[in-house]
Amino acid sequence: MVSAVRERRLFENLKRDWGINAVRIAMYCAESGGYCTDGNKEQLKKTVRDGIDAAVKNDMYVIVDWHTLSDNDPNMHVDEAKEFFGEIANEYADVPNVLYEICNEPNGGTTWAQVKRYAEQVIPVVRARAKDAVVLVGTPNWCQGIEAVTADPLSVDNVMHTVHFYAADHGQWLRDKVVAAIKAGTPVFVSEFGATAASGDGGVDVKSADAWLDMLDKYDVSYIIWNMSDKHEGSALFATNEARDPIESDLSAEGQWYRQYLREHR
Repeated sequence: MVSAVRERRLFENLKRDWGINAVRIAMYCAESGGYCTDGNKEQLKKTVRDGIDAAVKNDMYVIVDWHTLSDNDPNMHVDEAKEFFGEIANEYADVPNVLYEICNEPNGGTTWAQVKRYAEQVIPVVRARAKDAVVLVGTPNWCQGIEAVTADPLSVDNVMHTVHFYAADHGQWLRDKVVAAIKAGTPVFVSEFGATAASGDGGVDVKSADAWLDMLDKYDVSYIIWNMSDKHEGSALFATNEARDPIESDLSAEGQWYRQYLREHR
């Protein structure tokens, strides 16, 4: 875990050198060490606050992500989510940089009706503190069921719906669904993507990744890459533990590709 000072230095570097203007902070829920299992809640919240503060200091957007994963259905921990987002939204109510992603990747057969029921409980908690905050809501099937939202949208303003893709596994078929949703008026935000396989590992599929980002740029859809770490997997951006002023040799293959893409498309 990088310190608050290293986070600020890293975010400053990413903004200046890469052109990045947003970061995403994942609060895991049901995994080992997670908020809803055996994790230290106060320490976890401090880490989130440190990340928010580092992003705000560098005039960046920051997404606070309730990282639903092995818990499948976000309703499993709805009370904890309301507690968490109520506290964070209260603290950062007047900070426009902060976006609230209330569920990461509904999966395991979780339907849009279930996600919608969850969102209708959590969004009012955020809005009671931060009335103008942008809220991101996950979609079924690992955030690939965007068509369900188009058919039955939430009746709430300032809400966007998330799509996730991993370029080596998710190709034209998912891009077509995203474009259809955009054309139907569904607000879309790609809050997680990788240039690798969906496992988060493997090689970088440059051709597919370029096709994805070119499409998203065409439709002015924002995107956040996974992930800002030096974990030994293909989707980690860093190959070393230099988390202040990384140079090209500190980057993984995905990190090198993404930096080049962003620098060429500023």
